[in-house]
Amino acid sequence: MKIIAESSSTRTDWSLVDGDTIVEHAFTTGLNPYFQSRREISHSIRLELPEAFFRRRWEHVYFYGAGCANQEKCKIMESSLVAQFKTPVTVESDLLGAARGLLVRKSGLACILGTGSNSCLYNGSEIVKTVAPLGFILGDEGSGAYMGKMMIADMLKGIAPRELTHAFFEKFAVTPNVLLDDVYTNSLPSRTLSRYSSFLAENLSDPYCYQLVYRAFMSFFERNVAAYDYTDQPISFVGSTCVQYKPILLKAANDFGVTVEKVIRYSMPGLVEYHATED
Repeated sequence: MKIIAESSSTRTDWSLVDGDTIVEHAFTTGLNPYFQSRREISHSIRLELPEAFFRRRWEHVYFYGAGCANQEKCKIMESSLVAQFKTPVTVESDLLGAARGLLVRKSGLACILGTGSNSCLYNGSEIVKTVAPLGFILGDEGSGAYMGKMMIADMLKGIAPRELTHAFFEKFAVTPNVLLDDVYTNSLPSRTLSRYSSFLAENLSDPYCYQLVYRAFMSFFERNVAAYDYTDQPISFVGSTCVQYKPILLKAANDFGVTVEKVIRYSMPGLVEYHATED
């Protein structure tokens, strides 16, 4: 039996699997070695994961996570997981997890649109090309954090409609100063920005909100997907943001000339299938 985990900056999806059967399933908060220490990660795993996951030593732990993009950060995550499970561990990027979850062993373009965003060309086993996502400050186009950043900036600069801005501050019970503090002093700012972006989903009938989401997706296509030979590859999406705004995503894709094959919320079913057939 194996443990397979897939983590965004917001939430971690855990499955204890026997072959292609999920025996136990749980969610915990997101784990990201860029923003959390080894001790904080271990603490979260031990306190939030059900006892069934610690019942005995398992065959292997496969962890796919945001922030696990270089050896140093992967080592932090690996050390935390080994300390908790006393089991061999493999740590990979959330992007590879998304590709395997979306495409399993098919080749194609795999994209994440959740709290953050990312994309890659996948050959059925490994990533062969990617475009640097650059995070919510320099990139992450089309993500919840990107949309939240653009919306908040527009509201604080007086660009967004006045009635909409008033409704936002009333809903979240914040002032401009409190909002700035919440963004700039929070240890997980992308998660904070993504949470505020939920206001857009609740107000899509307002042209401003609709256009902001549409432009965010078009930016994702123009600044990421355009780097690939997307006309000859199927393109699939995974994440909370692509599901939440699926009709707008599909319109932007059509306008850009992209054919979307799949839009799903979670990578886990595909990851279970991938690892069930890896031998």
